[in-house]
Amino acid sequence: MPVSAEVLHTVTDQVSSITLNRPEALNALTPGQRDLVTGLLADASADPDIRAVVITGTGRGFCAGADLRRGAGAGERVAGDVARLLRSGAQRLIAAVLDCEKPVIAAVNGTAAGLGAHLALACDLVLAAESARFIEVFVRRGLVPDGGGAYLLPRLIGPQRAKELMFFGDALTAADAERLGLVNRVVPDAELDKTAREWAARLAAGPTRALVLTKQLVNASLDADRATAFAAEAAAQEINMTTADAREGVASFAARRSAEFKGR
Repeated sequence: MPVSAEVLHTVTDQVSSITLNRPEALNALTPGQRDLVTGLLADASADPDIRAVVITGTGRGFCAGADLRRGAGAGERVAGDVARLLRSGAQRLIAAVLDCEKPVIAAVNGTAAGLGAHLALACDLVLAAESARFIEVFVRRGLVPDGGGAYLLPRLIGPQRAKELMFFGDALTAADAERLGLVNRVVPDAELDKTAREWAARLAAGPTRALVLTKQLVNASLDADRATAFAAEAAAQEINMTTADAREGVASFAARRSAEFKGR
């Protein structure tokens, strides 16, 4: 997929690194950026040589949400336009993170607001710099939360906490986000990139198919009853036992050596 100066992309040691690069706008997402990130996630999902993804930003912002200045369409709206654009835009981006067949790490380097907060929270693991802030900014603009926020937040912290964040729109510090369970780890700003690379390297060295099946099981469990969850678990284990990594895991255990997973 083509890249641009506004979205930096590299693949190193089987890790796809996606960096939002509009620091002057706190990395607020234009439609073009949003679609590019969505495409890069789809590419990572389909590429067997990519085994982990990291999303981060440059400057003081992780992502300040949708860029309302550059993203707002001119002219009269037609009924259904907003819903249609939301489905094909913000919701599609969040779905790409949730459905990516590789583990996705958010390295939140600064402000994550609105859609930017939801982009981070949709990731499988969230690292935050001490200076990071999370803001459900929609209420400040008289808007309803979008980009999957009303789906993600209650599942992460419960409905009352989610409503508090969404009703008031107050900035949440990285430490408070960790206390609430929105963040896996808070690290000093200078250590964020190093920690993200270390975590991504560990994931990239792991049994990729087992990890993605685990991701799918956990995500689906939030909407499933016990019987459905148990059936999905059994099916996932059946599928996973056909992989080379599962065979390697069993063989390495029997031989009392470290496993060498290939992601297949």
